[in-house]
Amino acid sequence: MELLLVPIALGLLVVFSSFFTVKQQTSAIMERLGKFHSIRSSGLHFKVPFIDRITGRINLKIQQLDVMVETKTKDNVFVKLKVSVQFKVLEDSVYDAFYKLENPYEQITAYVFDTVRAEVPKMKLDDVFERKDDIAVAIRRELEEAMNEYGYGIVKALVTDIDPDHAVKNAMNRINAAEREKLAAEYEGESERIRIVAKAKAEAESKRLQGQGIADQRREIARGLEESVDILNRVGINSQEASALIVVTQHYDTLQAIGQSSHSNLILLPNAPSAGVDMLSQMVASFSASQQMSEDMKKSKSMLELKQPEKVKTTK
Repeated sequence: MELLLVPIALGLLVVFSSFFTVKQQTSAIMERLGKFHSIRSSGLHFKVPFIDRITGRINLKIQQLDVMVETKTKDNVFVKLKVSVQFKVLEDSVYDAFYKLENPYEQITAYVFDTVRAEVPKMKLDDVFERKDDIAVAIRRELEEAMNEYGYGIVKALVTDIDPDHAVKNAMNRINAAEREKLAAEYEGESERIRIVAKAKAEAESKRLQGQGIADQRREIARGLEESVDILNRVGINSQEASALIVVTQHYDTLQAIGQSSHSNLILLPNAPSAGVDMLSQMVASFSASQQMSEDMKKSKSMLELKQPEKVKTTK
């Protein structure tokens, strides 16, 4: 009985080893007596024991390879670029991917280095940042032309990081900060100019209105004085006396207004009882002199106007 168990066990082992499974998104390479026989896709499969064997399995999922490349730009700045290459094995080229290429990662890395170091030295550092998509397109184009022959398809090539030298980054940050400070200064200057212009316009308008108010005030004062003089003339007081009386009245009104304020100091010089009469007579005299001067000026002007035509006629 024990002798029968051994052949049965061997038979079961052979039967079970004749079947194998392949996972989803995977292809199995089967060889028969050392020679390529077939490619098996996902599912349950049969192989001849001791004759067929699974040589390898190929992953059909999209894979990603990150490559760090250090190179120099056109303006002699060393920069590090991180390139992410997404690739996959083409389902109809599994044989080429398995047998033609020993190490696809090294092959892809070599092409990335070659393309980056051919494209970046043509650009300045600022252009590298602005045209990183162009670099990625160039990498994908080169990889597709080379890797399709080996059964690999390039899904995407991305330049995910650009890292210049630390000193260069500090310089770029200082330049950026200086530009922003310059722009802020320009905005502040423009704002200050607008404030000054607005303030000047407001002051000009205020002065205009103030002048207009003063002119209206003086006009009303003159009109009031004229009416006062007319009233005094009706009661037998001539114009000079009426004017002097009005000035004296305004003088005492001014003293009264000054004395009403608790924070003002009023100094009254000593004077005789006749001081008011003296001030009135002085004012009358000054008004008379000013009136006489005004009449003399009018006469002189009239004489000049009369002589001017004769002079013109003599000249002819």
